[in-house]
Amino acid sequence: MRRIKSSVFGMLALVVVAIFSLVGCGGEKQAPPAAPQAQVVEINVSAAASLKDALADIQKDYQAKNPNNKLVCNFGASGALQKQIEQGAPVDVFISAAPKQMNELEAKNLMNKATRKNLVENKLVVVVPKETKLNLTKFEDLTQDGVQKIALGETATVPAGQYAQQVLQKLGLWDKVKDRVVFAKDVRSVLAYTETGNVEAGIVYKTDAISSDKVKIAAVAPEGTHQPIVYPVAVATGTKQQKAAEAFMEYLFSADSKAIFEKYGFVMGK
Repeated sequence: MRRIKSSVFGMLALVVVAIFSLVGCGGEKQAPPAAPQAQVVEINVSAAASLKDALADIQKDYQAKNPNNKLVCNFGASGALQKQIEQGAPVDVFISAAPKQMNELEAKNLMNKATRKNLVENKLVVVVPKETKLNLTKFEDLTQDGVQKIALGETATVPAGQYAQQVLQKLGLWDKVKDRVVFAKDVRSVLAYTETGNVEAGIVYKTDAISSDKVKIAAVAPEGTHQPIVYPVAVATGTKQQKAAEAFMEYLFSADSKAIFEKYGFVMGK
């Protein structure tokens, strides 16, 4: 009899435990499954050093409007960037400060010619330290005795240096000043040399000049003394982010980007 009672009580206990377990499970609200996170797409942009300030603003705006896109910008002399691309550096969009580098990359099938456009244009100027006592108002004044050092970008890799040499040769000044020239790795380095007074003058883009409160523009290159300063942009043929790269390129021509480029002294390309 005791065995029967024990068995009955044991079974009842199991039933009660099972009931409470079911009630407990039913009372808990299970969290909904987490929504899958959108994959962040990286867009590698190689761009001329003179675009650094403008592209920093554009990068900020673009990523705010496209949170699933991350722009990775690499700035430098256009010729140096060209070499990096030729050596296999990751790039989705390339912006050069001259057609030459873009043309050579196209010839090697490293840039998609069908996507190429002229983005912005610039001017070439002579800058001097703001506190200079020299009276320079034209390129010819670079021959003055007081001008002992003139900073230029490397003519082999820096478009601004190539344009500067064209102007000086066109005006018959190159042979007179070439021994005073200090070459720099990019146009921003030319600006820095001038800002710090390490040189009496530098030749940079107008956009670089107006970005600094430590230099002033002494002269603007006369029309016809150099090739047009045009910045072409294109998508790389080896990109793995074709749609994202093309979308970013399209944004570069938007009204928002135009306002930023113009704020920094650029003129939109034709």
